[in-house]
Amino acid sequence: MAVIELKIPNLGESISNVTFSKWLKPNGSQVAMDEPLCEIETEKANQELSADSAGTLTWVAKEGEDLNVGAVFAKIDTSASGAAPAAAPAATKTEPAAPAAPAQLASSGSANYATGTPSPAAAKILAEGNVDPSNVSGTGRDGRITKDDAQKAVSNAPAAPAATPSAPAAAAPAPAAPKPAAPAVAFSRNDRREKMTRMRRTIAKRLVSAKNNTAMLTTFNEVDMSGVMAFREKYQEAFVKKYGIKLGFMSIFAKACAKVLLEMPEVNAFIDGDDIVYHDYADISIAISTPSGLVVPPIKNVESLNFADVENKLKELAGKARDGKLSLDEMSGGTFTITNGGVFGSFMSTPIINEPQSAILGMHAIKDRPVVVNGEIVIRPMMYLALSYDHRIIDGSTSVTFLVKVKNLIEDPVSLLLDI
Repeated sequence: MAVIELKIPNLGESISNVTFSKWLKPNGSQVAMDEPLCEIETEKANQELSADSAGTLTWVAKEGEDLNVGAVFAKIDTSASGAAPAAAPAATKTEPAAPAAPAQLASSGSANYATGTPSPAAAKILAEGNVDPSNVSGTGRDGRITKDDAQKAVSNAPAAPAATPSAPAAAAPAPAAPKPAAPAVAFSRNDRREKMTRMRRTIAKRLVSAKNNTAMLTTFNEVDMSGVMAFREKYQEAFVKKYGIKLGFMSIFAKACAKVLLEMPEVNAFIDGDDIVYHDYADISIAISTPSGLVVPPIKNVESLNFADVENKLKELAGKARDGKLSLDEMSGGTFTITNGGVFGSFMSTPIINEPQSAILGMHAIKDRPVVVNGEIVIRPMMYLALSYDHRIIDGSTSVTFLVKVKNLIEDPVSLLLDI
């Protein structure tokens, strides 16, 4: 009997242990090489672990268990890998052809088991895009089809023509009516205890650390959104036509902050011991709410991107965050953070610094309010802005000046485009 042990891999310098979230394959089941076996949760993101070999799976780790890097989480009996698999059900017309088995590929001469075989992520993308893996050239190691190969193949695949039915389609059965919610029990005294997720525990530690280890203050201002709203309305149609994505407020705020950050480098810096580390670039972390908690993946070099680049990157990161697919690299870094509580209706708040950064900008809900303009009371769409900052490195005058500069760029977006 040949049994191999599967261990928790090294996931980064800052990660020494993980939480074993759930098994994706039953105990004792037959698994193929590179088939996803389980999900683990790190302090930054969730990740799937795959089989290193084909064979019979034996569970070692338990769901919800905390494991150190290098700990054994499963065993695979490779002597059972040659057993004939159970007959698969006939494929439907919409299902892509299955990729060639490793043994078939190995017999072709120069190719090996990896040649033409998609990775788990690539296989999922190809299946969803109805693309046959045999028509995709792999650029990964030993000809493996990577996620990038799959995405390119799906994007380049011709759209399938819509089939013309020869007879009226049968009406789909009506979905079952949802079960009514159980009525609340009057005067209930029930409690329940649930273990905090690793991400929630990490968020809690970081927030407490930021409160305890920084001299955090918040300064406020308000911005008239009339100019930027008119700007978006005027150019939105042309922007979508050219770039295929809408121009949102976040990209405009990100570009405004990036410009001012390079003008005021202390706001873009952080303290490291007795040193101050300055950055000649603006990697802006965007707070994204997910079912597991708040994540802040950075958009790198915002100062060098155009509005469409920022919008596309934000859309990509938000989608991955909500699907739990952010990589550790995508979660790391950032020199400044923007959070938008306004999407949830927040009128005003004091955001907490995202350590080791030194400042965070809070956006809020846009509300029509009476303001005085040129001696007259008018109704304008107004937003409160909040800048929380570490007073150890950023002076009060600096924080106020930063916020005023951002306010002026938002109220006159043409000056942002002209870089004046």
